[in-house]
Amino acid sequence: MIKLKTLPKFKNEQAEAVFWSKHDSADYVDWSKAKKTIFPDLKATSRPVPIRFPISLLARLKYLANKRHIPYQSLLKILLEKSVEKELNSASHATHVL
Repeated sequence: MIKLKTLPKFKNEQAEAVFWSKHDSADYVDWSKAKKTIFPDLKATSRPVPIRFPISLLARLKYLANKRHIPYQSLLKILLEKSVEKELNSASHATHVL
């Protein structure tokens, strides 16, 4: 049986996010005892972020969104999420190689 590490106490959510970006939860949680659950009233949190785009980029984004029949803001979130995940996966893989 693998001995689990003790989970530290975090000062805030940002400190916890930094911790989990550098650690594997399997070292702290026995996932074999996890149970599936549903959170019916869970609301996704979001925050508006003012950002400036070159007009040509925004036009191309709107064009692609129109082809998919979705709002361009939704497409932007989808593309950004995919890009961030790709970066995180390649970054975590790179740190494991070292």
